[in-house]
Amino acid sequence: MKKYFFIQILAVILFSGCAHEFNQVYKSQDYAYKYEFAKECFANGKYTQATTLLQELVTIQKGTDNAEESLYMLAMSQYCDGDYEGAAMTFRKYRQSYPKGIYAEMASYYIGESLYMSTPEPRLDQTQTVNAIAAFQEYMDIYPDAKLKDVAQKRLFELQDKLVRKELYSAQLYYNLGTYFGNCTSGGSNFEACIITAQNAMNDYPYTTLREDFALLIMKSKYELAQQSVESKKLDRYRDAEDECYGFINEYPESENKKLAEKYIESCKKFTKE
Repeated sequence: MKKYFFIQILAVILFSGCAHEFNQVYKSQDYAYKYEFAKECFANGKYTQATTLLQELVTIQKGTDNAEESLYMLAMSQYCDGDYEGAAMTFRKYRQSYPKGIYAEMASYYIGESLYMSTPEPRLDQTQTVNAIAAFQEYMDIYPDAKLKDVAQKRLFELQDKLVRKELYSAQLYYNLGTYFGNCTSGGSNFEACIITAQNAMNDYPYTTLREDFALLIMKSKYELAQQSVESKKLDRYRDAEDECYGFINEYPESENKKLAEKYIESCKKFTKE
């Protein structure tokens, strides 16, 4: 117990000493020393301290030999400290200031990487995801033989998958709303909205691994739409639903939803064979 207490006291003393040293450096007008201290903080993983010092130094060091390195190090400090939006802005600033700089290629990559790290889960707004995709695409366009091309390509696929899942959640929501018309202010139906959303997603992302999920929603929505239709539209819509079921079976013969498609076909035939 005494040993544990001694370790705690020692840690407090060391932390206080480090904090005191940082405060002295922060208040110092010796910018060369301050810059070296910031580099030491960065090397030792003290990214918050490095960021604090470098935010002042990048302005003071404009036009000096250290200007380029300090701006890139600030961006990396922000990235490593988890300030991804700030990092993306600083990496962009570096690339604009030093398009042919030593770190230009890596800065271009880390713009995308920073945005990638700040993207939300698929159910939320995906503006940041679209921005990250654009950044990675620009990186690969500017540097076709880039060192991190494979990683950037992998990131692109992951980001595109988020966009696809966002569309899948939207289509599923329309299907779940079903016959609720409170949100159909233009006279359409939730099943029609589900079909359109799913079809657009399949057209926009033809190689998605979620293609069967979209196809299932389309098939189910067309069947439900036929069932909810007025008499004058039932026949055409049951025919459309029946065709969709056959198409689903042909494209996904091993699907666990094959029996559901067959069940729908038998139900549709009661109207299409009359």
